[in-house]
Parts: sequence; C-alpha cells; structure tokens
Amino acid sequence: MMNDYPSILLSDAVSSFASLPGVGKKSALRMALGMLKRSDDEVRAFTDSILRLKNETHYCRVCHTISDTELCPICASTGRDRTLVCVVENVRDVLTIENTGQYNGLYHVLGGIISPMEGVGPKDLEIDSLVSRVEQGGVAEVILALPTTMEGDTTNFYIYRRLAPSGVRVSQLARGVAVGNELEYTDEVTLGRSIINRTEYKA
Repeated sequence: MMNDYPSILLSDAVSSFASLPGVGKKSALRMALGMLKRSDDEVRAFTDSILRLKNETHYCRVCHTISDTELCPICASTGRDRTLVCVVENVRDVLTIENTGQYNGLYHVLGGIISPMEGVGPKDLEIDSLVSRVEQGGVAEVILALPTTMEGDTTNFYIYRRLAPSGVRVSQLARGVAVGNELEYTDEVTLGRSIINRTEYKA
C-alpha cells in the first residue's frame, strides 16, 4: 500500500505526534509540518524539553503529583490549609481544581481509579499511602473528587471504608458535576461551586 505522505520521514513524524492522547492525524500533520518551519535551535529546545520532562520529573513523596522536586510546591506551601486533603484521579485533576481558585487545601493523587475490567485494583493505586497519611494525624477532612462514573463511585466507597476507622470526615463534590463526567471536562465555575458546596459522603 502506498504511503499516505510523500516522505517516509514525514510519515514517521506524523505517527509520533498522532500517538499522543487527543491528537488526530490532521493535527499531527500540522505539528510535523510546523516543525519543518522552525530553526534547528527551536526544534532542539523542543526535543530537549520533552526529554527533560521524561527524565527529570519527580513525583511528590507526599501527594504523588508531578514536581521538579521531591516535595511539590503545594505540599511545601505554608499558606495552604493542611487539614484538607482532596483525593483526585490524576495530575490533570489537580490542575483543573487549582484553576477554579476555590480550594486552598492539599491533594492526594491516586494515579487512577479501581477498574476490574482494566485490571486495576486498590493495590495499583496510592490508597495505602492516603490511609497512612490520615493515620499520621492533622487531616480533618478528606474530599473525594473522583469521576462520577461507576468506577469512580466504586473507588469512593473503597476509600470511605478504608478511612472509616480513622474517624476523619469524608466528603464528596456536590453533584453539580454531571454524572459520567471527568473533572477536566467540567467548567471551572461549576467545579468551584461543587467544591464549596461539597457534602458528607454517605455509602
């Protein structure tokens, strides 16, 4: 079968860009052609930034979000409310909630949600470290901010059961977030209100 592009090099570049999440072939082609118009220094800076991201990124030893250091700026900040811990699925959710400007506590990134269909169980997630964090004291409330899906609800329930012996208050986002939605696709105003109007979690 004849290649879709006049150059194997172009085809390889398009395939590489298209392998990224959310990037289709048309967008990948625009990106690849755009690279051809850039100077060698610009392309080198671009590739170097990707390599540094891959090789030098740390995961915060407390909340597990990505960071340039062992302790992320949020966990290191003295201006955050350290009695609140918001549990999220991934790093994107941290960024989404931060953009609302309505939350000033800390975070805990699970690295996924329980999904038996995909072979993801509790031991594959940062749940044990969350329990240990609460048991160390100082946390008054854990806010569950996971997707409003069956998998998200299953994870919420599991975490709630694990935290029950500690007596910590467990809450969840108000249902202003539509059922089936992931946080990154929820507008900031709705998400902000859902954080402010969070309710006690009830199994």
